[in-house]
Order: sequence, then C-alpha cells, then structure tokens
Amino acid sequence: MALSPTMNVMLRAAEKAARSLIRDFGEVEQLQVSRKGPGDFVSAADHRAEEIIHGELSKARPDYAFLMEESGAVGDKNAEYCWIIDPLDGTSNFLHGVPHWCISIGLEHNKEIIAGVVYDPVRDEMFRAEKGTGAFMRNKRLRVSGRALLDSAMIATGQPARDHRESDQFMGEYHAVLKNCAGIRRFGAAALDLSYVAAGRYEGFWERGLKAWDMAAGYLIIKEAGGIATTIDDRKMPVHEGNIIAGNDQLFEPLRKLVKDAGQKKDAA
Repeated sequence: MALSPTMNVMLRAAEKAARSLIRDFGEVEQLQVSRKGPGDFVSAADHRAEEIIHGELSKARPDYAFLMEESGAVGDKNAEYCWIIDPLDGTSNFLHGVPHWCISIGLEHNKEIIAGVVYDPVRDEMFRAEKGTGAFMRNKRLRVSGRALLDSAMIATGQPARDHRESDQFMGEYHAVLKNCAGIRRFGAAALDLSYVAAGRYEGFWERGLKAWDMAAGYLIIKEAGGIATTIDDRKMPVHEGNIIAGNDQLFEPLRKLVKDAGQKKDAA
C-alpha cells in the first residue's frame, strides 16, 4: 500500500530525529559514571529531537499548529490541524541507558486524531496508522490480541509521579488487576505500551496522569488495529483527558471495570 504524503512527512521527521537521539543515547552510558550525571545531557537531547521534528513538519505543513512536550503550544491556536509531539517518550529509561524509549507524533484535525507514528529507534520498529486505513508496523498489518480471558492476559500500566494520593490510587488499581490477570508489565514509555497493545503483545493498558503527546499517536494506532481506547471513568475520547485505558473488544470492559472500581474505592476511603 502506498503511503500518503502526510504519513511520509511524519515518517521522515521521526527517522531524522531518531538519528540524533541514537547518537546521544550512545553517550549516555559514559555519562553514568560522571559525578554530575546525564540529566542535563538528556534534556538537551530531548530538545534537539523536538527541534528536528518541528523543523521538518513546519517545512512540509507551514500552516499547522503544534502541541509539544518541551515547547508547549506553538502556532495558530485556531488552526484546523495540529501536530502533537513527544520527541522522547521514556526519558527516564533513556537517562539510565535502558533501550526502551520512542518518538511519538500524532496529527489532530478539528480535535480528532487522524494520523499517528510511534518509532522505537533501538529496535527499528515503526508503528503507524491513519484514520480508516488500518495500523501497521512497517508493512505488517497490526491486530489486537484475540485472547478472551482476563486470567490469561498480559496487561501493561504506567506509574504515576510521586504524589501520595495518586500512588495510593494506582496501587489499589494495580492489585485489583494483578489478582485477575496473568501478569502486569511497567516499562515506562506509554506510547510504546499503546503500540504493543495494537500489536497484540499486551491485551490491555491503563495509566493516569498522562499528557496528550503521550497518547495521541498510540490511541489511533490501537483503534486502527481493532482495539478500544477511552478514558477510565467515563469512556470519553482520552487524548486530552489525562488518562487512558485500552484493550481488545473482549477484555476492554472487564479491565476497565476492575480499574474504575478500584479507583472509586480509593476515592471513597
């Protein structure tokens, strides 16, 4: 299948930024031994990648607005189209030399996500989707898992920031899910977690405290792979709502009920 001009632009921007990040990632291990540590270096790597993506997309689509992790909202706030960008999802992994991080680029048209790319440069896995055309990893069609029993499902999640109330809620949700599934994984890059659900590697994923750039691309990739993704409590479109739960059509609702009920018990306590 021939790629659309928009998808070609997105892939080119992701691949160019990836080359910069891979070079920087090669330096992180050396910086681990320094007294200062790699924090400032990784922050600079993050900004460089975002500048590359912004530059590539701006040249190709000068009238589009941007929402980016490092620079925030850029361009006409009333623009029809908006790029939603996380230049380095999994920053803590990158910081510690853990090879599990990615670039995420979503395209929103009038508040609807219509295209998404999640690129893992270390494994050279490029997940992509456009509305109505399916989801792919490179040229391989993606489908969510067909497992129908929660007790055989692998579920992924993300840990909240160091807020005691949110941590307590998360632990309640974690234990509720753990007691009912085959296992939980927490790898620290939400965009990749969502892409793995789309690829059938996980049966489901949930996380609170996310931003639009963590979810935009992965949300569409899951939908185009035949999955479901909404907010946890009220099944809204999740990208700008701060939390997400996703899964295949058979396990989505049982998983959502477990997480929602556990969260409400913690709120009532």
